[in-house]
Amino acid sequence: MSNTQTSSSHGKLIVAVVAAALVVVLALVSAFIWPGWALNRGDEAGSQGATTSQGASQGASEPTTTPSIDAVALPDGASELLKAMPDSVLNFARTKADASTSWSGASPVEEYTLTYSTGTDGQGVTLEVAQWSQDEDAQSQYDNLTGAMTGKELGSGNVKVSGEATGAYSAKTDPNDETKAIAVWRNDTVVFQATGAKDSVQRFYQQFPL
Repeated sequence: MSNTQTSSSHGKLIVAVVAAALVVVLALVSAFIWPGWALNRGDEAGSQGATTSQGASQGASEPTTTPSIDAVALPDGASELLKAMPDSVLNFARTKADASTSWSGASPVEEYTLTYSTGTDGQGVTLEVAQWSQDEDAQSQYDNLTGAMTGKELGSGNVKVSGEATGAYSAKTDPNDETKAIAVWRNDTVVFQATGAKDSVQRFYQQFPL
């Protein structure tokens, strides 16, 4: 075989080897690099999503539903109405319960002022509660109280027991201080009024059992 033929054959061999190598390299790139990049990007996005969800979950803490302080016992000889007042509502514990005359002009059968506290200053709720012998008298007091509320409405509707409307409720901000609120509701012959910080009042009256 001549030198020219040998050089030609050698050159073709080199070209073939280079071509084969390129095919292998391209195959490796296609099989590993690009899918791996896409997978990594997907994992990164998923990781960011999980981090965001976890952060949102951590940021949106669940409301506390257990009081950090003990409820004060009711006075001896408490009436059935006073006994019906819960020891706690969510993380609000009853800290005071006294006879009251705030609504004496409306001639209730009995009336009390109760204080519920979380143990933190500024988060307490004052609850006025009274009962009448006639439904229309309780309705009249409810109308008088709600008619005097001039702040921004926070909620209103019917109070229902076993699916039947037994009264109504209305909650508004304090017209003199929008960080505070007033909620009034009637359940049959009993009228309630809760006052305090807006967030506290909204949580309190919505979970009050009566």
